[in-house]
Amino acid sequence: MAIISTRFNTKQQVFLDFVLSHYVSAGVEELDQAKLTPLLRLKYHDSIADAVADLGKPEEIGQVFSGFQKFLYQPHAV
Repeated sequence: MAIISTRFNTKQQVFLDFVLSHYVSAGVEELDQAKLTPLLRLKYHDSIADAVADLGKPEEIGQVFSGFQKFLYQPHAV
């Protein structure tokens, strides 16, 4: 998804790619805000501190998680 590479930094992109892989295998429920903490724990081996070190403050992480979702269903310019 090209929009991810232009709107988010490298570490955020890696996390969002991880989230999207779970979205593909588990379905839309993986994008629910309630899934953010479990996904962070899974990606960062149960270390929220590592997630914060990589991705920023919890508020920023929440904004990245919810913010990228609006791009999932937008038509792509050709």
